[in-house]
Amino acid sequence: MDKDEIHLRRLPAAAPWGPHADSEFHGVDFLPGDLNEAPEETGMRVNKKYSCLPAEEKGIHIINIRAIEDIGYDQHESTLLNSLSKNPDADCKYGLYFRDGKRKVDYILVYHYKKSSAGKTLTRRVHHNDSSARSTKQDQPLPGKGVQLEMRESEPHVDYHEDDKRFRREEYEGNLVEAGLELERDEDTKIHGVGFVKIHAPWNVLCREAEFLKLKMPTKKMYQINQTHGLLKKINSVIQKITEPIQPKVAEHKPQTVKRLSYPFSREKQHLFDLSDRDSFFDSKTRSTIVYEILKRTTCTKAKYSMGKGEGRKKETTLLNKRRKCGKYGITSLLANGVYSAAYPLHDGDYEGENVEPNDRKLLCEEWASYGVFYKYQPIDLVRKYFGEKIGLYFAWLGVYTQMLIPASIVGIIVFLYGCATVDENIPSMEMCDQRNNITMCPLCDRTCSYWKMSSACATARASHLFDNPATVFFSVFMALWAATFMEHWKRKQMRLNYRWDLTGFEEEEEAVKDHPRAEYEAKVLEKSLRKEHKQKETDKEKLTWKDRFPAYLTNFVGIIFMVGLTFAIVFGVIIYRISTAAALAISSTPSGRSSVRVTVTATAVIINLVVIIILDEVYGCIARWLTQIEVPKTDKNFEERLIFKAFLLKFVNAYTPIFYVAFFKGRFVGRPGDYVYIFHSFRMEECAPGGCLMELCIQLSIIMLGKQLIQNNLFEIGIPKMKKFIRYMKLKRRRSLDHEEHMKKKQRYEVDYNLEPFAGLTPEYMEMIIQFGFVTLFVASFPLAPLFALLNNIIEIRLDAKKFVTELRRPVAVRAKDIGIWYNILRGIGKLAVIINAFVISFTSDFIPRLVYLYMYSENGTMHGFVNHTLSSFNVSDFQAGTAPNDPMDLGYEVQICRYKDYREPPWSENKYDISKDFWAVLAARLAFVIVFQNLVMFMSDFVDWIIPDIPKDISQQIHKEKVLMVEVFMREEQGKLQMLETWKDNDKKKGENCNNHSPRLPRSRSGSLSSCHSYPLDV
Repeated sequence: MDKDEIHLRRLPAAAPWGPHADSEFHGVDFLPGDLNEAPEETGMRVNKKYSCLPAEEKGIHIINIRAIEDIGYDQHESTLLNSLSKNPDADCKYGLYFRDGKRKVDYILVYHYKKSSAGKTLTRRVHHNDSSARSTKQDQPLPGKGVQLEMRESEPHVDYHEDDKRFRREEYEGNLVEAGLELERDEDTKIHGVGFVKIHAPWNVLCREAEFLKLKMPTKKMYQINQTHGLLKKINSVIQKITEPIQPKVAEHKPQTVKRLSYPFSREKQHLFDLSDRDSFFDSKTRSTIVYEILKRTTCTKAKYSMGKGEGRKKETTLLNKRRKCGKYGITSLLANGVYSAAYPLHDGDYEGENVEPNDRKLLCEEWASYGVFYKYQPIDLVRKYFGEKIGLYFAWLGVYTQMLIPASIVGIIVFLYGCATVDENIPSMEMCDQRNNITMCPLCDRTCSYWKMSSACATARASHLFDNPATVFFSVFMALWAATFMEHWKRKQMRLNYRWDLTGFEEEEEAVKDHPRAEYEAKVLEKSLRKEHKQKETDKEKLTWKDRFPAYLTNFVGIIFMVGLTFAIVFGVIIYRISTAAALAISSTPSGRSSVRVTVTATAVIINLVVIIILDEVYGCIARWLTQIEVPKTDKNFEERLIFKAFLLKFVNAYTPIFYVAFFKGRFVGRPGDYVYIFHSFRMEECAPGGCLMELCIQLSIIMLGKQLIQNNLFEIGIPKMKKFIRYMKLKRRRSLDHEEHMKKKQRYEVDYNLEPFAGLTPEYMEMIIQFGFVTLFVASFPLAPLFALLNNIIEIRLDAKKFVTELRRPVAVRAKDIGIWYNILRGIGKLAVIINAFVISFTSDFIPRLVYLYMYSENGTMHGFVNHTLSSFNVSDFQAGTAPNDPMDLGYEVQICRYKDYREPPWSENKYDISKDFWAVLAARLAFVIVFQNLVMFMSDFVDWIIPDIPKDISQQIHKEKVLMVEVFMREEQGKLQMLETWKDNDKKKGENCNNHSPRLPRSRSGSLSSCHSYPLDV
């Protein structure tokens, strides 16, 4: 037997090697039986030792161990599937094609292999003593007997785990070959210990899978897209000329007047499709999608190969049989188990450098993933063509959201400028700043704090007016309607994209994908079935029930409650910090220090909140993923939805809890002088400033929003990926061979892509934007500039994400999708919640309602004069509790008898002193009434906008109907053509029969024979 051959005995005679028993592997290629017409085409050496094992082997008991060792370690001859061409890198365009330079690489599988010292010793021995090696292999004893003793004498260690991985790879790759794919392996790379399997899908496989997946492909039939006429046509032409400088220079973005009719691909109806150029009929995105579906569907049913004897071998045989019975492992499971380390499609080529051939990746880098084109529209059609519909929809949604922020930003700037223009005319802030109003305020803390003048808070009062003015109410209503309009606009845009991308009839394929089980789920089911078999219980088909998942559900519930409690505890800790810091700063002897206590405490506390939020964001993301993994959802769709729900819940609570505290709880449970509410019997609860808590809410919101965006963009999305890339580069540099020629050799495309970051999904990208959308809509009444800062961030975010996808990530597998999924429902929920929160912010956090009540109920002259005095209550300093009065009552230079505090209470000279006054109840009733009216009015207006704007644009619905009519016409013409052809054949047949009758009247006996011969004539033709 040849030294390069695996020694296999006791194969079943009926099926020695499955359907490809006669096929050979010609150097580079694994070819299926139906594609093995030209073995001389590749010019490669036949190497039988790498013959793949079949998918359903049942008779292999004896395996030549020394040959197994050769599989991974013997490098003395050309290894599996290496080419002998003179200039292979140029022929295959540096990894984009097979070694023959004709077949394109559609997918890459990556695996790690070890080259141990034992293997090298064995290789050297085989080199120097060929004849002895052959004779040894011919007389190889059975595994489990003398072979192990011989191996122990010659080799110190054999890694059976690596052997198992190698055998599973061989079986899996053999199954891929049986599925019709063509493979080529490359272990001669610059990355030490890493091998690559290149996969090519031939034409017949692409056609078969396209039909199975119901992929809509363009037909030969073209039709005219309905164009606008008259005034609308002129307006559109003017808009196109104006926006021409900001349009990307790509062919896919140009307006089209004609469109090809699309139809689900069918091999029986290939004549309908334009197959003049088969190489470009299926683009690289579609080819990789088809290969990935085959990789998921193709199974590897082998367990570990039995190397021992006795009970261990029996247990492994049982495990093997059970895995064959109920467990099948596709590419996702093989990746999870480390059989393969990575699987990805290739990028189209380089995006920078000299002499780079034009490709879609280079075009995307120039016209999309560059900060220099930030002012241009995105080439969404090209993004979809390269990355697939799911990623294309994300960037389309991000573009629509960014565009819609432009009007919101303009209105927000106008509202802010209105506040700046009217700040000097605001009577309440003027009264607070008036030094002549000798208003003495009660101390902010016990003992150490003294009395203070209201005029010292003048700056805070003036700044509050910038965000707390009548225009903010209008802006809140505007933003609620803006959110509804944005959602409707996106639905219409989504329908346009569905029509343009031929996704109108997509539900069936979605259902098929949704039911595909995950590898982890299958592994859990296998584990359960093995346990039941151990207990001698036979089951037909196992599945995970709620009892199996109950521990995971309980862990999820307890974990989420704990995380939410942790967030509340951190916010409570920051409250303690604010109270203690305010008390410490109030002792300051300088008047300027005392006047800036609130701003200093608020700013420092918000920075602490920001740091905690950013850290917990990353922690909660990991915890949400772990909690979802232990649930073991059945499908990828279920996994993604559960992960999104948990991550959004935790991150929402984390980001907005500090803001909710300032907006709705701060200053609500303070008490009054002489009867304050204490925390731990020592710290007084915080009070709002005389101008209200809205200014503090604005500071809190702005710092958290801006800081979160800047740090996440600059640190997490730019800094950390670059740092990972640098670390990976340094590791590879250390592993590189010392051979100078090897070092200078240009890397193959699959080697370059292997060094890129793997694609981790769109959840982090969506989550960042959804949290920002909450900042823009939920508390917009307190911060009108939020849309402006969101707009500036998103302009950078689009190009940043684009650059990351094009240059720093491996090319993701294209996934078909017709909408943004669960994120749309989250957006709608945030939009509804924003109406309620803004109603409460305006009515309870700001002073808008108290001003209206004073203006129409208590003002003597119909102006706001006297409003500040109306909102302040009086307190007699003699009523302080023992030990709480100021240590220095003469700090202001005079003795204080009455101090003021912000509340609606009876004065000390009243019969019911310090009780809540009637004014409080009047203001509270007005606040609640405003919440009800505002909420219902804005909800009604939002629903009206939703109803009045149709979800599907009229022209798109007409085009979809037109497509259906045209498709019916195409098939009707085809059927008519078939009928005419059949009628022609019948007429010819009838004429032939009549001719036979006319020419043979004297032969009645042979008439039937003559007729039969005439009738059979067309069939012969």
